[in-house]
Amino acid sequence: MTNIADLLNWRYATKAMNPTQSVSQDKVDAIVEAVRMAPTSSGTQPFELIVVTNPDVKSQLRQVAFDQSPITDSSHLLVFAAWNNYTDERIDEVVQLNKAARGDLPLIDGYYDNLKSMLLPRDAETNHAHAARQAYIALGFAMLAAADLEVDSTPMEGFDPTGVDEILGLTERGLGSVVLLPLGYRNPDADWLAPMPKVRKSTEALVTYVD
Repeated sequence: MTNIADLLNWRYATKAMNPTQSVSQDKVDAIVEAVRMAPTSSGTQPFELIVVTNPDVKSQLRQVAFDQSPITDSSHLLVFAAWNNYTDERIDEVVQLNKAARGDLPLIDGYYDNLKSMLLPRDAETNHAHAARQAYIALGFAMLAAADLEVDSTPMEGFDPTGVDEILGLTERGLGSVVLLPLGYRNPDADWLAPMPKVRKSTEALVTYVD
């Protein structure tokens, strides 16, 4: 069994990637599958994943992401884009997926009708924020899967979402970018963070047990 603690100690937010090293397609597929299989609220999966390998597109994205080199030096750039809102149609699609996999159980329609009654009256900003939190769950799964495959990754919030959305045509698809994840291989000679020890709070400082 994989030692999760070892994986978490090995991975770090890689600041410099080797642009000459590519992540194999089978490893990318495994990371994407981890994203697909990640849990989300009511199984809605209210986001999409855009995998960017086109050098010109990555160069454009770097311009709206504070010139961060991992965007262009990465092998693959994952863009997590959350739904801009919940709609009848989007939730109905989830219902149909459930029925196709589990049969037309009486509880399915009632469950998702109740979900609609909670989500649909809310404003789009609140619902987009909720969808973004589901994308972040999948982001964690992607980073852990990458570490298990010895692929480096760098989660990034430092970018202009409007610019990313425009470059990738996300707005017209009812999506908004929330976080980026370059995948690649570290260049330790160029990365100031590579030799540094990992810094985390102690368990005592971070965790409170309520018995």
